[in-house]
Amino acid sequence: MKKVFYLLLSFSIFLSACNWFKTTPEVGLVLSKHFKDKLYKDFDTAAYNVVFNRHFDSLKLKLSNPKVLGKYYADNERRTDLVTRFYVNGELDTLKNYISRSAAHGFNPQIFNCAVLEQLLAQLSAHQFKSISDVYPVIADLEIYSASSLLKYDTFIGYGSIIPKRVLNRYNVTTLRPDSASMLKVLESKDLLQLLAAIQPAGENYKILQQELANLKRDPSANAATIKTIEVNMERLRWKIPGIGEEYVEVNIPDFSLTWFNHQDTVTHMKVCVGGRREKEYEEKMKIFLKTHSLDDKPRNHQTPILLSKFNSIQVNPVWNIPVSIAQSEIYYQALRDPYYLSNNNMRVYYKGQLIADPDTIQWRKYPREHLPFQFKQGSGEGNALGKFKFIFDNGSSIYLHDTNNKSAFMRDSRAISHGCVRVERPLEFAEKLVDDKYQYDQLRMEVNLPPIDTTKMEVYKKRLAKKADTVNIYQVKPKWFGTKKNVSIFINYKTAWAENGKIEYRNDVYDLDEAIFNAMKKFR
Repeated sequence: MKKVFYLLLSFSIFLSACNWFKTTPEVGLVLSKHFKDKLYKDFDTAAYNVVFNRHFDSLKLKLSNPKVLGKYYADNERRTDLVTRFYVNGELDTLKNYISRSAAHGFNPQIFNCAVLEQLLAQLSAHQFKSISDVYPVIADLEIYSASSLLKYDTFIGYGSIIPKRVLNRYNVTTLRPDSASMLKVLESKDLLQLLAAIQPAGENYKILQQELANLKRDPSANAATIKTIEVNMERLRWKIPGIGEEYVEVNIPDFSLTWFNHQDTVTHMKVCVGGRREKEYEEKMKIFLKTHSLDDKPRNHQTPILLSKFNSIQVNPVWNIPVSIAQSEIYYQALRDPYYLSNNNMRVYYKGQLIADPDTIQWRKYPREHLPFQFKQGSGEGNALGKFKFIFDNGSSIYLHDTNNKSAFMRDSRAISHGCVRVERPLEFAEKLVDDKYQYDQLRMEVNLPPIDTTKMEVYKKRLAKKADTVNIYQVKPKWFGTKKNVSIFINYKTAWAENGKIEYRNDVYDLDEAIFNAMKKFR
């Protein structure tokens, strides 16, 4: 009997000892102290985890980045990090307040679960739980929704709501997006106030557009079109584009302009001509072309792509390697109508890499333009479509900046007229700023029959002129290459609204890209 008694006593002591070693998780201690209620000291991690897992699985389809969230909460049993760190100090309320003001960025706060967060915070703050098991679902939902909303807010406000390459035609710029490592870093933040402040776009341009958006929204019906323009251009400013650098040349397609920036100072500004817009109903016409493969059905698309690169050289007296598309759509018909068109325009014809000595004798009707076996080049010198200068940078679209022999085009208001490359209004000035030094610039000037700035080189210049004027030994103009300054970026951009001297400038959406962006953003408004 005594043995049974001692066994029962030992077992009772053992159970008591187990309870002695049972510790309340941090969230229970924090909430117990905050509410001055011992209820939260009964917080049982194992029981809570069952509730958390069930709620997480049921909410997966509603969450932003569920895989990242799943990994975060699976590691080290981190089940209540955001509630533990940021509920008592009011920073979860701050998150909710930032989200509630997201309309200032053009977003509907409900896409960040604003109402749900507000309800859950109010429910926890009401502190009307009868048992600890009633607390678990509220904390689980608050934790999950806070994490999901924080990630989505960080992405949309800090990086943009869309991935431009998926939405825009001919967008060839890399934009940064948050990866799983950066998302985990957001969730692990120890200072939510600092994080939320850092997420906000800091540029003065953005802030001015944001102020204008607030003004326009006082009468949204009357200002609907302008609101759309402002919101789309704010979205563009949220895209994080690496590699532009401190000194860069920006071509703004809708403004038909080029601006050279150096540490935000404007070095020069000039007009440009850009690619013509693609044909109306382009998508539908492309479907027909893909079925027929007839060039007569192929719709035109000469839009200048959006791209970022770095200048690497200047070609003076350039040769124009005529693209196949232009040869098929224009050169072929010109040669068909006028057998002397090619020679009169200094154009050479090649067959399998070999120059054809007399292209005027080619019987063009023998060759369907869909399968022209020829390559075309326009030689250096007067009449060349590229003028006297070609400014070269690496890109996958064979795009470059260049001079033109059609200067009158710069007098037009709308200058979307090229085949895709960018014509520069003052190419000599641009070349001067782009070459390495004054010596290179003088060499470049003499190549195009201009006197050097350095008067000590005048004799060299005169000899060159004499050589070119020799009627016995005919001088043939040839292209020559010059190096450029290092690390000068070229950013061919597209923006239809921006702040300039405290005022907002608006331009027409020449390629309908605003429309494409706005349609992609509509579900977030």
